[in-house]
Amino acid sequence: MNEQTRNVVFFACLSVAGLSFGCAGTPAAPFDSFKTAPIQAFRLQNYEPPPQVAPTAPGQIPGLPPEIQKWVQAGASMIPPGLLPPGLIPGVGAPAAPPVDNTPRFHNFRVLGMPVNVIDNKLREELISIFGFSKNFDTPQASCMYAEYGFSFARIGQPPADVMVSLSCDQVQGQNFIWPHKNVGLTADTAARISKLVPTLFGG
Repeated sequence: MNEQTRNVVFFACLSVAGLSFGCAGTPAAPFDSFKTAPIQAFRLQNYEPPPQVAPTAPGQIPGLPPEIQKWVQAGASMIPPGLLPPGLIPGVGAPAAPPVDNTPRFHNFRVLGMPVNVIDNKLREELISIFGFSKNFDTPQASCMYAEYGFSFARIGQPPADVMVSLSCDQVQGQNFIWPHKNVGLTADTAARISKLVPTLFGG
Protein backbone atom coordinates (compact mmCIF):
# COMPACT_ATOMS: atom_id res chain seq x y z
CA MET A 1 0.00 0.00 0.00
CA ASN A 2 1.57 3.31 -1.10
CA GLU A 3 1.48 6.57 0.90
CA GLN A 4 -1.43 8.05 -1.05
CA THR A 5 -3.59 4.95 -0.51
CA ARG A 6 -2.82 4.94 3.21
CA ASN A 7 -3.93 8.56 3.49
CA VAL A 8 -7.21 7.85 1.73
CA VAL A 9 -7.95 4.91 4.04
CA PHE A 10 -7.04 6.95 7.13
CA PHE A 11 -9.37 9.85 6.30
CA ALA A 12 -12.16 7.46 5.31
CA CYS A 13 -11.94 5.74 8.70
CA LEU A 14 -11.83 9.10 10.45
CA SER A 15 -15.01 10.19 8.67
CA VAL A 16 -16.86 7.00 9.59
CA ALA A 17 -15.81 7.31 13.24
CA GLY A 18 -17.22 10.83 13.42
CA LEU A 19 -20.62 10.11 11.89
CA SER A 20 -22.48 9.32 15.13
CA PHE A 21 -22.18 12.85 16.55
CA GLY A 22 -21.31 14.84 13.46
CA CYS A 23 -17.52 14.82 14.07
CA ALA A 24 -18.13 16.89 17.19
CA GLY A 25 -16.33 14.59 19.60
CA THR A 26 -17.66 12.90 22.70
CA PRO A 27 -20.78 14.22 24.49
CA ALA A 28 -20.27 15.53 28.02
CA ALA A 29 -21.10 13.28 30.96
CA PRO A 30 -23.62 11.92 31.71
CA PHE A 31 -24.86 12.10 28.10
CA ASP A 32 -21.82 10.15 26.90
CA SER A 33 -23.25 7.04 28.60
CA PHE A 34 -26.79 7.15 27.18
CA LYS A 35 -26.19 5.56 23.76
CA THR A 36 -28.18 2.44 24.72
CA ALA A 37 -30.04 3.73 27.81
CA PRO A 38 -33.86 3.89 27.81
CA ILE A 39 -35.05 7.43 26.98
CA GLN A 40 -38.57 8.78 27.53
CA ALA A 41 -40.03 11.99 26.14
CA PHE A 42 -42.88 13.95 27.75
CA ARG A 43 -45.15 16.65 26.39
CA LEU A 44 -45.87 19.06 29.25
CA GLN A 45 -48.36 21.79 30.10
CA ASN A 46 -46.03 24.73 30.55
CA TYR A 47 -48.32 26.80 32.78
CA GLU A 48 -51.11 25.91 35.18
CA PRO A 49 -53.25 28.83 36.38
CA PRO A 50 -54.07 28.78 40.08
CA PRO A 51 -57.52 27.41 40.97
CA GLN A 52 -60.24 30.05 40.94
CA VAL A 53 -61.75 30.70 44.35
CA ALA A 54 -65.14 32.38 44.56
CA PRO A 55 -64.93 35.69 46.45
CA THR A 56 -66.18 35.54 50.00
CA ALA A 57 -67.44 38.47 52.03
CA PRO A 58 -65.36 39.39 55.09
CA GLY A 59 -66.16 37.22 58.07
CA GLN A 60 -67.90 34.53 56.03
CA ILE A 61 -66.93 30.87 55.58
CA PRO A 62 -65.97 30.06 51.96
CA GLY A 63 -68.46 27.78 50.19
CA LEU A 64 -71.28 28.13 52.76
CA PRO A 65 -74.69 29.42 51.61
CA PRO A 66 -75.56 32.87 53.04
CA GLU A 67 -78.55 31.51 54.96
CA ILE A 68 -76.36 29.02 56.84
CA GLN A 69 -73.71 31.71 57.28
CA LYS A 70 -76.19 33.81 59.30
CA TRP A 71 -77.28 30.80 61.31
CA VAL A 72 -73.71 29.84 62.17
CA GLN A 73 -72.75 33.42 63.04
CA ALA A 74 -75.78 33.73 65.27
CA GLY A 75 -74.70 30.89 67.54
CA ALA A 76 -72.17 28.38 66.25
CA SER A 77 -71.54 27.09 69.77
CA MET A 78 -75.19 26.03 70.07
CA ILE A 79 -75.26 23.93 66.88
CA PRO A 80 -75.76 20.24 67.77
CA PRO A 81 -72.71 18.00 67.06
CA GLY A 82 -72.78 16.32 63.65
CA LEU A 83 -75.21 18.76 62.07
CA LEU A 84 -72.52 20.42 59.96
CA PRO A 85 -69.62 18.57 58.25
CA PRO A 86 -66.41 18.45 60.32
CA GLY A 87 -64.00 21.26 59.52
CA LEU A 88 -66.59 23.54 57.93
CA ILE A 89 -66.39 26.03 60.79
CA PRO A 90 -62.79 27.20 61.41
CA GLY A 91 -61.45 25.81 64.68
CA VAL A 92 -64.36 23.39 65.16
CA GLY A 93 -64.00 19.67 64.36
CA ALA A 94 -61.56 17.97 62.00
CA PRO A 95 -60.36 19.90 58.94
CA ALA A 96 -61.72 18.80 55.62
CA ALA A 97 -59.29 16.58 53.69
CA PRO A 98 -57.89 18.25 50.57
CA PRO A 99 -58.81 16.62 47.27
CA VAL A 100 -56.29 14.07 45.99
CA ASP A 101 -54.47 15.14 42.81
CA ASN A 102 -53.66 12.08 40.71
CA THR A 103 -52.50 14.07 37.69
CA PRO A 104 -49.33 12.58 36.14
CA ARG A 105 -46.51 15.09 36.50
CA PHE A 106 -42.92 15.51 35.41
CA HIS A 107 -41.17 17.62 38.04
CA ASN A 108 -44.39 19.46 38.91
CA PHE A 109 -45.43 20.00 35.29
CA ARG A 110 -48.63 18.30 34.14
CA VAL A 111 -47.95 15.54 31.60
CA LEU A 112 -50.11 15.76 28.47
CA GLY A 113 -50.83 12.39 26.90
CA MET A 114 -48.65 9.33 27.38
CA PRO A 115 -44.84 9.36 27.70
CA VAL A 116 -43.05 8.29 24.53
CA ASN A 117 -40.27 5.69 24.57
CA VAL A 118 -37.58 6.99 22.21
CA ILE A 119 -36.52 3.90 20.27
CA ASP A 120 -35.42 5.29 16.90
CA ASN A 121 -31.60 5.47 16.84
CA LYS A 122 -31.49 8.72 14.86
CA LEU A 123 -33.79 10.44 17.36
CA ARG A 124 -31.75 9.10 20.29
CA GLU A 125 -28.48 10.29 18.76
CA GLU A 126 -29.96 13.71 18.02
CA LEU A 127 -31.15 14.14 21.63
CA ILE A 128 -27.75 13.12 22.99
CA SER A 129 -26.04 15.40 20.47
CA ILE A 130 -28.24 18.34 21.51
CA PHE A 131 -27.86 18.01 25.27
CA GLY A 132 -24.32 16.64 25.28
CA PHE A 133 -22.42 19.59 23.77
CA SER A 134 -21.86 23.01 25.32
CA LYS A 135 -21.89 24.79 21.93
CA ASN A 136 -25.67 24.25 21.81
CA PHE A 137 -26.25 26.52 24.82
CA ASP A 138 -25.84 30.19 25.52
CA THR A 139 -26.51 32.68 28.31
CA PRO A 140 -30.26 32.56 29.09
CA GLN A 141 -32.22 35.67 28.18
CA ALA A 142 -34.98 35.01 30.74
CA SER A 143 -35.21 33.53 34.23
CA CYS A 144 -38.48 31.63 33.73
CA MET A 145 -39.00 27.89 33.34
CA TYR A 146 -42.29 27.03 31.66
CA ALA A 147 -41.40 23.60 30.32
CA GLU A 148 -43.19 22.30 27.23
CA TYR A 149 -41.13 19.11 26.99
CA GLY A 150 -39.28 16.74 29.28
CA PHE A 151 -36.69 14.06 28.55
CA SER A 152 -35.72 11.30 30.95
CA PHE A 153 -32.49 9.32 30.49
CA ALA A 154 -32.44 6.12 32.57
CA ARG A 155 -29.38 5.36 34.71
CA ILE A 156 -28.43 2.15 36.53
CA GLY A 157 -28.58 2.37 40.31
CA GLN A 158 -29.53 6.07 40.47
CA PRO A 159 -32.39 8.39 39.52
CA PRO A 160 -32.81 9.17 35.82
CA ALA A 161 -31.12 12.24 34.39
CA ASP A 162 -34.11 14.43 33.51
CA VAL A 163 -34.04 17.50 31.28
CA MET A 164 -36.87 20.03 31.07
CA VAL A 165 -37.05 22.14 27.92
CA SER A 166 -38.83 25.48 27.75
CA LEU A 167 -39.03 26.90 24.23
CA SER A 168 -41.09 29.81 25.57
CA CYS A 169 -38.22 30.75 27.90
CA ASP A 170 -35.46 29.49 25.53
CA GLN A 171 -33.70 27.43 28.16
CA VAL A 172 -33.32 24.01 29.75
CA GLN A 173 -33.09 22.72 33.30
CA GLY A 174 -31.49 19.50 34.51
CA GLN A 175 -32.93 17.44 37.35
CA ASN A 176 -31.28 14.65 39.40
CA PHE A 177 -27.82 15.44 37.96
CA ILE A 178 -25.35 18.30 37.61
CA TRP A 179 -25.84 20.13 34.32
CA PRO A 180 -22.48 19.71 32.54
CA HIS A 181 -22.39 22.98 30.61
CA LYS A 182 -21.73 26.57 31.64
CA ASN A 183 -24.97 27.88 30.10
CA VAL A 184 -28.60 26.71 29.99
CA GLY A 185 -30.00 29.10 27.38
CA LEU A 186 -30.99 27.64 24.01
CA THR A 187 -29.27 28.98 20.93
CA ALA A 188 -31.56 29.67 17.97
CA ASP A 189 -30.20 26.60 16.20
CA THR A 190 -30.77 24.37 19.25
CA ALA A 191 -34.36 25.58 19.65
CA ALA A 192 -34.95 24.84 15.96
CA ARG A 193 -33.48 21.34 16.31
CA ILE A 194 -35.73 20.55 19.26
CA SER A 195 -38.79 21.95 17.47
CA LYS A 196 -37.98 19.76 14.47
CA LEU A 197 -37.95 16.64 16.67
CA VAL A 198 -41.37 17.29 18.20
CA PRO A 199 -43.63 16.11 15.33
CA THR A 200 -41.69 12.87 15.01
CA LEU A 201 -41.63 12.22 18.76
CA PHE A 202 -45.25 13.02 19.50
CA GLY A 203 -46.93 12.49 16.15
CA GLY A 204 -47.69 16.06 15.21
